[in-house]
Amino acid sequence: MAKTFYITTPIYYVNDVPHIGHAYTTIAADVLARYHRMRGHDVFFLTGLDEHGQKVQQAAAKAGISPQEHCDRFTPQFQHLWKMLDISNDGFIRTTDAKHQAVVQRFLQKLFDQQLIYRAEYTGWYCTFDERFWTEKDVEGGLCPDCQRPVEQLSESNYFFRMGQYQQRLLDHINANQNFIRPESRRNEVLGFLQKPLEDLSISRPKSRLSWGIELPFDQDYVTYVWFDALVNYVSGLEYLPAKPAVDRFWPATVHLVGKDILTTHAVYWSTMLMALEIPLPHTIFAHGWWTVNGEKMSKSRGNVVDPYAMVDTFGTDAFRYFLLREVPFGQDGDFSHESFIGRINSDLANGIGNLLSRTVTLIQRSCGGKIPISVSTETSDLDTELQATAEALIQEKLPLHLGSDRLEFNRMLESIWSLVQQANQYIDQTTPWVLAKDGEKKNRLNTVLYHAAETLRFLCVAVYPIMPGTAEEMSRQLGLHIDFSTPILAKSMAWGDLTPGIEVVKGKSLFPRIDPAAISKQGVTVSTESTPASSPKEATGEASPQSPSSPGNSSASPEVENQISIEDFQKIQLKVAKVLTAERVPKSNKLLKLQVDLGTEQRQIVAGIGKTYAPEDLVGKTIVVVANLKPAKLMGVESQGMVLAAGGKDVLGLVTLLEGEIDPGTQVR
Repeated sequence: MAKTFYITTPIYYVNDVPHIGHAYTTIAADVLARYHRMRGHDVFFLTGLDEHGQKVQQAAAKAGISPQEHCDRFTPQFQHLWKMLDISNDGFIRTTDAKHQAVVQRFLQKLFDQQLIYRAEYTGWYCTFDERFWTEKDVEGGLCPDCQRPVEQLSESNYFFRMGQYQQRLLDHINANQNFIRPESRRNEVLGFLQKPLEDLSISRPKSRLSWGIELPFDQDYVTYVWFDALVNYVSGLEYLPAKPAVDRFWPATVHLVGKDILTTHAVYWSTMLMALEIPLPHTIFAHGWWTVNGEKMSKSRGNVVDPYAMVDTFGTDAFRYFLLREVPFGQDGDFSHESFIGRINSDLANGIGNLLSRTVTLIQRSCGGKIPISVSTETSDLDTELQATAEALIQEKLPLHLGSDRLEFNRMLESIWSLVQQANQYIDQTTPWVLAKDGEKKNRLNTVLYHAAETLRFLCVAVYPIMPGTAEEMSRQLGLHIDFSTPILAKSMAWGDLTPGIEVVKGKSLFPRIDPAAISKQGVTVSTESTPASSPKEATGEASPQSPSSPGNSSASPEVENQISIEDFQKIQLKVAKVLTAERVPKSNKLLKLQVDLGTEQRQIVAGIGKTYAPEDLVGKTIVVVANLKPAKLMGVESQGMVLAAGGKDVLGLVTLLEGEIDPGTQVR
C-alpha cells in the first residue's frame, strides 16, 4: 500500500483579495504535493477559505448584502489565482459547506457531552479584527497585543472549552516529538507560551452580537467561535471532499503549513481540541515567516502590497514561484523587491537553465542531425563522471533531504538544482562541442558530450518540476521526451543512461527571456511610451485618462513633461465630487468594480479597475472625484458612465478622495 502524504494550507479568511502571503504558503504546499506524487505517494492537498466570523458579517452589512453573498463574491478570486499559479490542490474547502458545518457540530456535541465545554460569565478585552478576547495583563494602551488595533471591553455569558487541563499533556508531546513544531525557533516560541498557565478557551459568541456562524448544537442562541469552526476543516475536509471518506486513510496530517502569526492557534488551540476529541495530532506544524517590501511592512496605505496577479502577468507563473521559494529560507522573514526579482530571472533563469537548454538543443540540431546522439563509453572523461555524479546525487540525496517534512528547505533545494545547472553550463564551456564538431575524428567525443548535456537536462526536468511545472514540461518537450509528470517518476531510482538515443529534439521558445530593468516600473509593470488606444486593456479597466491632442505651442515643452495640453483642453474635463452609494464586483473580473455614485443631481454607474486594491465594502460612503463628462463605454458588458480618479499606473495605489470636511456630491473640482 502506498505511503500517504497529507498537506494543508491554512484556510484563508475571505475578507480581502488574495496577496503574496496567500500565494507563498499555497505554492510551498503545491511543491510538496507534486514532489510526493512523483515519489508514488498517495497525496491529498487541501486548501480553502474561512468564511464565518464578525469581520465577514460587518463587511457584508456595510456593502448591503448577505454574508453568504459576500463570501461567494470573494471565493472565485482565490480559485482563479490558484489556477494562474498552477496549484494542484485535491480539495478546496469552504467553511460554509453544509457537510463541514455538520462535522463541527458533531465535535462540539461530543465535547459538551463529555463536560469539556461549560458555560460561564466572562469580562475581557475583545479585538474584533482577531475575533479574540484578551485579559487585562495582555492589553497595553487599549490595543490588541497581536494586531495593535483598539480593543473594547465586553461582559457576556459564553461557552468555554476546558483547554487548560491539556497544558501538561501538550508540553509532554512537544518535548517528546522534536519535529512536531518546526522550525526550531517557532517550537521554542510555543514552549515559551506554555510556560504561563493556559486558560480555557471561549468557543462561542451570542447571536445577539454575531449571527454569522455555525450554531451550537446544544444552544441555538449561540454560534461557535470562528477558530473552533475553521480548525476543524483539516479533518472535516477528508470526510466529504475525496470521492469517499478518507480520514482513516490520510489522518494524521503529514504537514500543516501556517504563517507564524497563527502558529499558537494551530499548535495550542487545535492540538488541545484534538486531544480532547481523542484524535491523533498532526506529524508536523511548520510556520513560515512574513514578506516585507523593500524593508517595509506591506499595507494598502503604503501602496506596496505585492499583487500576485500582476507578478504572474508581468513575469510569468514559474518565475514567481521560483523567486518566492529561492530568495529566503522557508521559516524566516523575506523582503520582496522588483530589483532582486528581475536579478533572479536574468541570472538564474535566463542565463542559467534557459541558456543550458537552448545551447544544448541548438548544438544537437547543428551537429547531430537534430537527434540525441549515442554516448561512447570509451570517450568519457572525469568531467563526464563528475557531471553524472552530481545529477544522481541531486535526485537520490538532495531532494529527499531538503524536502523532508522536518526541514522544508526550498531555497537549499533550489541551490542544489542550480549547482547542477551551473556545472552543466561549465561542462559545455570546458568540452567545447562547437570545436569538436569541426574535427571529424572527434565525432564520438562530440556525441558523448552532447548526450551527457541532454541527460543532465532530463534529470533537471524532474528536479524542477515541483517548483516550476510549466518549465519542466517545456524542457521535456524541446528534448523530445514528453515526460508524463503525473506518473510516479521517482518511485524508483532514476538511472543515468536511460535517455534513449535517436530522439528528435525540437527547438522552442526561450524559457526565460532576459528582462530589461529599465522597462519595468516600480510596480513591476512594463512601461509603454505609446499612446493607449481606446480599445486597450488599460482603458478597459477604467483607469486610462482621455487622450488629448497636442497643442500647437507644445513644440517647446520640457522633456520631463510629455503630452502637454492647453488650459482650454483641460477646461473641457468636468471633475466632480461623488459619494459611493454601493459597490460590487463585476462577474468574471478580479479587477473591475461596479459603483453606484451620487453626483448631487443624479446617480451614476461607474466601472473602475480598482478591485485589486479595494474590497467593495471599503468604498461605500467614500467621497471621491470622478470625470463626469466622459462618453459612456461598456467594460466586460457593463456600462460605465464616468471615471474615478486614482493614483498609480497599471496597479492602482489609491483613490483620490476628499478629507477636509463634508463636501456635497456634485461639487466641481478644479
